[in-house]
Amino acid sequence: MRKGDKPLRSGSKIDLSSILAAAFAVLDEDGFDGLTVRAVADYLKVQPPALYWHVKSRNELLTLMSRTYMDAAAQREVVAADWCAMLKEFARGLREAMLRHRDSARLCLAAEPHGKPSDLVKLRLAPLIADGLDDNLALLYQASIMAYTVGWVGYEQSPAMHEYLAEIIDFETSFETGLEALVMGFEHRRTMLIPMRKEKSRSRELGHKARGKGRRDRHGLEP
Repeated sequence: MRKGDKPLRSGSKIDLSSILAAAFAVLDEDGFDGLTVRAVADYLKVQPPALYWHVKSRNELLTLMSRTYMDAAAQREVVAADWCAMLKEFARGLREAMLRHRDSARLCLAAEPHGKPSDLVKLRLAPLIADGLDDNLALLYQASIMAYTVGWVGYEQSPAMHEYLAEIIDFETSFETGLEALVMGFEHRRTMLIPMRKEKSRSRELGHKARGKGRRDRHGLEP
């Protein structure tokens, strides 16, 4: 029995919620390398097959655990005023959720994608698209925010880098500075793309008209 563990009560129900709670407890105590299905089963005082009714493998367990970070971040995102604020709140929520647990950056990098790519657009990107971003920009911006945040948390949690960086920077201030710069870059790029797209659309429209006129002239339809 682990130090501080509370034995599972007789007849206690093993469900996905209790499995995830135990998995995070194991992660915090033993780190990413010690996180196995057997270790989680030992924590719950059950045999590993009892968990396989709910989690098929360690890979699936990692995916479900990483999804909780994204869900927490999405809760922060929905209260934001516009897509710029949504991206920043998502990043803050993701970092906050990840820093609650040891080795969360390693976990996120090892986790396999959850669901189909189309589900990502519908669930994760819907607020950004609803506020005016097209599907492609919403995907690119969200992916960049996630990569920045997970990478930043990786530095914060790195045994080799944390103490060194802590002597020269403030993690909170530095994270916010980078986040602001990233989103400002997105906003600037989008304001430049809008007139460029309008100009391309206008050029295509004029080109279609010119080609149509040329065809009519060749067939003698116009004087």
